[in-house]
Amino acid sequence: MTALVCPVCDAPHQAHERFCTICGLPLVHGPGSKGPSKSDLAVKARKIRPGYAEGPLVRVAAARNQAEAEMIQGLLLEEGIPSLVRRSGGFDVPDFLASGPRDILVPSSGEEAAREMLGDPRGPRRIPPQPHATWIRALAVTLAVLALAMFAAGIVVPFFD
Repeated sequence: MTALVCPVCDAPHQAHERFCTICGLPLVHGPGSKGPSKSDLAVKARKIRPGYAEGPLVRVAAARNQAEAEMIQGLLLEEGIPSLVRRSGGFDVPDFLASGPRDILVPSSGEEAAREMLGDPRGPRRIPPQPHATWIRALAVTLAVLALAMFAAGIVVPFFD
């Protein structure tokens, strides 16, 4: 059985050839032939959603080191968002390759989804305070005044003994 065939004209080719001599298209592995195993890059490429892979690169997050950057990159990839990690400007020290801050960049079409997934660093970081009932605030003030009075009494009483 031949190793490679043309995907259009089904012409058989030898294993050392890369393009069809008739059509000029790249050759593929023929049916029944054992093709190469899928690499990590091929597996990752299948996870990427094409809609998130368009436009110029935009910075969506920062990491303190290479390991943290790769973790963020993996989270984005699981959502189908392609990303690129690069060293932050001014921190290119060859002696410390894995250390130093990194920028995480995604195509502009995937920016909104990436910020939503990672949490927008420009957004509020605290949960807004919840208003408490009036009786709870009154109880808190009463207990605070009582604790202050007991503390003051503990200081003042020894002077009168």
